[in-house]
Amino acid sequence: MTNIIRETNFDTLGTPRKGKVRDIYDLDGKLLIIATDRLSAFDVVLPTGIEDKGKVLTRLSLFWFEQVKDIIPNHIIETDVDKYPEKLKQYSESLRDRSMLVKKAKVLPVECVVRGYLAGSGWAEYQKSGTVCGIKLPGGLKESSKLEKPIFTPSTKAQEGHDLNISFEEAVKIIGNDHAHQLRDSSIAIYERARDLAEKRGIIVADTKFEFGTIEGNVVLIDEVLTPDSSRFWSIRDYAPGKSQDSYDKQIVRDYLNTLDWGKTYPGPELPEEIAKKTSERYKEIYEILTGDKI
Repeated sequence: MTNIIRETNFDTLGTPRKGKVRDIYDLDGKLLIIATDRLSAFDVVLPTGIEDKGKVLTRLSLFWFEQVKDIIPNHIIETDVDKYPEKLKQYSESLRDRSMLVKKAKVLPVECVVRGYLAGSGWAEYQKSGTVCGIKLPGGLKESSKLEKPIFTPSTKAQEGHDLNISFEEAVKIIGNDHAHQLRDSSIAIYERARDLAEKRGIIVADTKFEFGTIEGNVVLIDEVLTPDSSRFWSIRDYAPGKSQDSYDKQIVRDYLNTLDWGKTYPGPELPEEIAKKTSERYKEIYEILTGDKI
């Protein structure tokens, strides 16, 4: 596969901060966020890149930022590389379609998860206690059941490994009463807007997570929005409660890795070309369905 960018090292911009997927450069109070083609599974970044994954994450986020800007502002300054500052021009082709120049925000340290369907860790908890993140749900629900109303189930970033689910009351203790209520209300409003739009295009948004920050005291939406890395997308046509659903994400990779004798620790295994290609196609497919555009 060609045109895969697993990492960036733009010497004139300094050393980037590297997340599992994104490289972030600090540019005089602004941030240059680059979505690479890295892929993580089971909290391990794999050595195989996924072609165009970073472009899907960036362009789909930009699509959703635009759809919900009347609900909450965001941190974007510019996304057209031809309008970037002069010192970025030499990196234009590497940055095109996979980068955002944004205002620097003070991140609010709570991941804002909204669930409209019972899946993943929520389904696991419900089977044990009839609750999801401490929220009592009606009895008799099945795996992948649609919830009567979407629920806000925040989590906090663990230093290592998986995020940790917390109650709304715990979120209040971390970020304060006003911010917690604003994040909850904004998250549910964004989810409902996206859910309704996606349903018109044959897609269920089962759950998703958002991140927020503050700029000059105002809360803004940051990072990525409603991508296959942050959301569970299902086909309405194939949806059937009572079982797990086929998701438009990296499930192909997880399923392959589960066939290996691998302890799910670093270093991760290389992916066969066929698995990497199918994963790339899956990411591009959900982008094209939701936006009507092509990568």
